[in-house]
Amino acid sequence: MSEKRKYEVDPVTGSAIHPYTWDGIGELETPPPRWWVLTYAVCFLFAVGWWIAFPAWPYISGYTTGLLGYSTRAEVAEELAAAKAAQAPYNNKLAALSYAEIAADPELSTFAMAGGKALFGENCAQCHGSGANGNVGYPNLLDDDWLWGGDYETLQTTIEHGVRSTNDEETRQAMMPAFGKDGILTREQVDDTVAYVLSLSGTVPADPAAAERGAQVFADNCAACHGDAGAGLREMGGPRLDDAIWLYNGDAKSISNQIWNPRHGVMPDWAGRLDPLAIKKLVFYVHSLGGGE
Repeated sequence: MSEKRKYEVDPVTGSAIHPYTWDGIGELETPPPRWWVLTYAVCFLFAVGWWIAFPAWPYISGYTTGLLGYSTRAEVAEELAAAKAAQAPYNNKLAALSYAEIAADPELSTFAMAGGKALFGENCAQCHGSGANGNVGYPNLLDDDWLWGGDYETLQTTIEHGVRSTNDEETRQAMMPAFGKDGILTREQVDDTVAYVLSLSGTVPADPAAAERGAQVFADNCAACHGDAGAGLREMGGPRLDDAIWLYNGDAKSISNQIWNPRHGVMPDWAGRLDPLAIKKLVFYVHSLGGGE
């Protein structure tokens, strides 16, 4: 509760004391410092000037553009246009030269690698991993195990048309029958085949007799795509089974599941999504990862 008091002057500071008190405490009527007032005024005027000169205030269908017409989007567009113009000589050379000629030019190959790496991160890393080492169901691109081959031209075909794509008639196709689900093989035959497949990759099967029986089942049903010795057939898109590289894991259960009711991954056809030059950079980068042929 405030108490009315007479006008007084503080004996220490010489400033007037506010005529009201709060719980016996008076307040000095001291004006703010002149520098503080000037600073505040300058800041206010600067803000008003900024509102007028630059985009600042939104309204229903847009915003004020400002007297200077500045736009960060336009600035970025100019920078991109300048970068595109600077890259044009390199891009023109990339488009005209073969992969072998690009690889023979250190400066051009460095440029192609940089572009391919960026494209890979934007379009491929989601499935193949940022380091291209793949994951379960997504191929590792760092090794030399290729379903259809790892040379430049083959990689380009695979990237352009994809794998099992529903949008491209030239897409790669490799369909493994559901041997168990469709009743082509019995459970015992599937188990025997699993034992034989494990033996192909150097794993000693728990039941050698089962592996021996599985060899005949494999010859009758699997060799047409995977080869007589399980080395794979690229023309069929049949994976190698005689190494330790597996798309869906290489333990007995995973192999059994794949024989019984196989999974079939899909890779998009990139010809309709990326321009030919971008695909060329991507092919060059993927080939350089370590598994290219």
